[in-house]
Amino acid sequence: MITVCLNKADFEYDIHSLVKAFYPVQEVKVFADPEKIHSLEQHVAPLFRLDIFYHTGGQGQKDRIELILRRLPAEAEEESRIDVRKETEADFADRKETKNQLKRCLYRMLSEYTGKKLPWGTLTGIRPVKIPMSMLEAGRQESEIKAYITETYLASEQKTDLSIEIAGREMELLRQMDYKDGYSLYVGIPFCPSICSYCSFSSSPIAVWKDRVESFLNALAHEIDSAAQICSGRKLNTIYIGGGTPTTLTPSQLERLLSKIETSFEFSHLAEYTVEAGRPDSITRDKLNLLKIHGVSRISINPQTMKQETLNIIGRRHTVEQTTEAFWLARKLGFDNINMDLILGLPGEGIKDVEYTMESIKTLSPDSLTIHSLAMKRAARFQMFPEEYQKFSMTNSWEAVDLTSEYARKMELFPYYLYRQKNMAGNFENVGYAKSGKEGIYNILMMEEVQDIVALGAGSISKRVYPDGRIERCENVKDVASFIERIDEMIERKRKLLTDF
Repeated sequence: MITVCLNKADFEYDIHSLVKAFYPVQEVKVFADPEKIHSLEQHVAPLFRLDIFYHTGGQGQKDRIELILRRLPAEAEEESRIDVRKETEADFADRKETKNQLKRCLYRMLSEYTGKKLPWGTLTGIRPVKIPMSMLEAGRQESEIKAYITETYLASEQKTDLSIEIAGREMELLRQMDYKDGYSLYVGIPFCPSICSYCSFSSSPIAVWKDRVESFLNALAHEIDSAAQICSGRKLNTIYIGGGTPTTLTPSQLERLLSKIETSFEFSHLAEYTVEAGRPDSITRDKLNLLKIHGVSRISINPQTMKQETLNIIGRRHTVEQTTEAFWLARKLGFDNINMDLILGLPGEGIKDVEYTMESIKTLSPDSLTIHSLAMKRAARFQMFPEEYQKFSMTNSWEAVDLTSEYARKMELFPYYLYRQKNMAGNFENVGYAKSGKEGIYNILMMEEVQDIVALGAGSISKRVYPDGRIERCENVKDVASFIERIDEMIERKRKLLTDF
């Protein structure tokens, strides 16, 4: 445990995120309450305590922030106490700059103390590409953007260049999108063959709900009808059917869903139609044929790893051979835009395992590849039952991240979108790579938050983007039974969010 005590409540989230980036396996507690901090330290001796003081200047003096890192001594080791102190000037009237000053000072302290540097510097947010994107849109030169990111956020040259490269590619791809009249459609199917140990999405084992799938599709059809009416006259740019695993549905259920979407929405402005066929054990020739017949242009076949032992550990009930067979079957049936997802940091996997997986993927040559770093979500089995996995190391490394990047570029796959997740150990990243013309447009629209997303199905989140940049959301309930019973409530939420055009 690491404790952080503030003399007043401010920037707690930013402090917590940056300390966790340096100490991913430590529990970090941040409070502006000395008594609470002291109580915590009485129960568990912290690795160290960090005291942060916001000092308001007066009579010509400047505001300043003081940081003191103190390793608390054991009772018999008073002499082992170590203190590190840093200070930075600030202007509390400028909140954004104060935050940056605080994070730079904290970063330098922790970097010196640990001997580590973080490739992303002080950038701990989910969407680091937003910074160069906004600057490019404002007409700023790449050299100016690079200097700003490295000086303001202390990011490495490699990550700065990566963010600028992706921002430029995203801008080019988004020029074809109509933000004012256009929108994207997300349809969530909350069923999977089994639940992976790392998963926290709104999904349930299909075997548990097989008797209610039709009821779910009835409710979803009602929601589709209402969404089509709400969006009448607007331009549908992309469709993404995810979950869960949409191809868990039987062929007749999948046909029903695809036909309903096709007859309800106008496709004349559609630039991309994606379906997650993510689990190889859910893919059949009949299902792939249905996707082709209904104009699906992009699919995902997701191995996560090509190491069978790991698949067994994480609850992926398919074989490496099934992944390969599903991929080549899709190619044979004419799919020319296939994405594959991989996860770094899975139980027991090291750099040699990553290299083996990348060599295997190279022989398949997918059109796009999404590299995820394992994020330990609270609702995932990894977190709920840690004793089952404690014998396995679950660590990612920048060596593994760099290796996947090198392989992607060898396969002529170039980075086109990037995001991070909460609870992603080590401040790593998720990166989408694609061949030219095979980028996932919906992924970019989601990350950059520039277009309305109309989201249907259990656990989905609709998003309204206003011209001034303001964003409002409304969520569907996650529980399948509640979704079926409360579908009219879900529809009314969307109507209120989306009908005042």
